Amino acid sequence: MSSIFSWREVRPSPGSVVAPDERLPWPQTAAMGVQHVIAMFGATVLAPILMGFDPNVAILMSGIGTLIFFAMVGGRVPSYLGSSFAFIGVVIAATGFAGQGGNAKLGLALGGIIACGALYTLIGLAVMATGTRWIERLMPPVVTGAVVAVIGLNLAGIPIKNMAPTAFDAWMQGVTFVCVAGVAVFTRGMTQRLLILVGLIIAALVYAVLTNGLGLGKPIELAGIASAAWFGAPRFAAPIFDGSAMLLIAPVAVILVAENLGHIKAVSAMTGRNLDPLIGRAFVGDGIATMVSGASGGTGVTTYAENIGVMAATKIYSTATFVIAALIAILLGFSPKFGALIQAIPLAVMGGVSIVVFGLIAVAGAKIWVDNKVDFADNRNLVVAAITLVLGTGDYTLKFGAFTLGGIGTATFGAILLWALLGRGGVAK
Repeated sequence: MSSIFSWREVRPSPGSVVAPDERLPWPQTAAMGVQHVIAMFGATVLAPILMGFDPNVAILMSGIGTLIFFAMVGGRVPSYLGSSFAFIGVVIAATGFAGQGGNAKLGLALGGIIACGALYTLIGLAVMATGTRWIERLMPPVVTGAVVAVIGLNLAGIPIKNMAPTAFDAWMQGVTFVCVAGVAVFTRGMTQRLLILVGLIIAALVYAVLTNGLGLGKPIELAGIASAAWFGAPRFAAPIFDGSAMLLIAPVAVILVAENLGHIKAVSAMTGRNLDPLIGRAFVGDGIATMVSGASGGTGVTTYAENIGVMAATKIYSTATFVIAALIAILLGFSPKFGALIQAIPLAVMGGVSIVVFGLIAVAGAKIWVDNKVDFADNRNLVVAAITLVLGTGDYTLKFGAFTLGGIGTATFGAILLWALLGRGGVAK
């Protein structure tokens, strides 16, 4: 195990790449770990809230899942595992959750999530045994790029429609993403590499001045932070294995495969390293992490494009940052005070950060096309990408009896089926 936790310390010049087996000095690595926690936090907390799960359990299990994934890939694939939005539609369909408070039928959802993780693990074992070529033929770069892109585009409506209830909040979202963009463009060194975290802090300070100081909007409430306990167990829950719920939720594994494959291809392109031999192990790690999370009351997890977006912006791909981020998440999962602190971050500021992060996800999908030289003069590539983008962005939804397949699902399955239907032959360039 010692080799897994061995990284070569580097002090890179501005703009240079830090490889997966390298790390910055530990204080800077810790700061990067905090930034990755910030990047994953909004979605990892929002997804369980939308499904009626305990957010603290989701944060805790995201950290544990990331460490499971890290161990499965031998510490060679930089990724963070957070709550997957692909489960939201099927969980709501299986449990009838109304959208507020806790989910009274949480156990049914957890049983389905475990079944999904088991199917995902089996797919990973099959890839480990037979190689990746059949997966790549089903999901060439034009497909994986489109699926990654539509995840960001599909989620774009969340901050814009749900995280700016007033005109002031909408303006503050704009201030926030301008702050992040300004840090990304006009700063250098570690400040630039911590663009998400620094931008969020600046925007929160601006918000505090305008609201607590000038009374222009809803002020930041700090009383809840002071009264919350430092440590306390989250609300764990036990699964219930119901055949109907399991059949509804288990097929999400196909979406997770497409997400993970696209993310690994994106990281391979960004780092210049061939990670294909680790794809099967990555699937198994994600599948096991999903089962462990479901067994504890957490959401299904997936490799996070949000964190890939941060890596793309910072050019730091060190897996050490994800070990730090995972350990921080585990500690935070047991801290009600941290939950209160995050609740105190203005919704508009989190929304502005989400706009940046979701946009980076969409661009990461496009980067897969560019790096793999996808030829859009080929109508097969053109039509598959075009239809997939609109299905996902428009949240095209299909119903099969009680089963509902939302935009990310229809885009994922649609891309795979369109690629197969529109022609035969090798993987697209």
